[in-house]
Amino acid sequence: MSTAAATPVRTGQVLADLLPASRVRDAALVLGGAALTGLAAQVSVPVPGSPVPVTGQTFAALLVGTSLGAGRGFLALALYAVAGLAGVPWFASGTSGVAPSFGYILGMILASTVVGALARRGADRSMLRMAGTMLVGEAIIYAVGVPYLALATGMSATAAIAAGLTPFLIGDALKAALAMGVLPTAWKFANKS
Repeated sequence: MSTAAATPVRTGQVLADLLPASRVRDAALVLGGAALTGLAAQVSVPVPGSPVPVTGQTFAALLVGTSLGAGRGFLALALYAVAGLAGVPWFASGTSGVAPSFGYILGMILASTVVGALARRGADRSMLRMAGTMLVGEAIIYAVGVPYLALATGMSATAAIAAGLTPFLIGDALKAALAMGVLPTAWKFANKS
């Protein structure tokens, strides 16, 4: 049994806020969030007929946002994007630079920020609210990524939806289900400490 007083968990916090506050903590969390997203992007499965693979990076980006909050989530995903543009080979399948799928990365920056703000309002505390939060994040990623894909490749809107949205819906539902269990469970453990 710990002799230290447990920090009470309250609405307005995200999981990262349970760690002792410091600039070093925040920098490490931002760097770690970017690295986690880059690592998850290496789990990449090509989709026939689409320049966009199925990856773990969207799941990581949304977990980073909900766990770190809007500000740190934004910074982590912005760092991920800027480093990838600068040549760090940590986009899907070890690539870097601008590709037709870069719009999804831009969408992940925005989605991470939004889900982080929702998490700060308690959206990551229950399974149902977490499912909704993940769906909002995924919708934002597609709202930016699919039009970018259409513009970058010259596809029609219908073709971009068929290549850049439809094949990913089942996987996104599975990712949302996984997140529904992970974050509310983490909060239950934090509340018991």
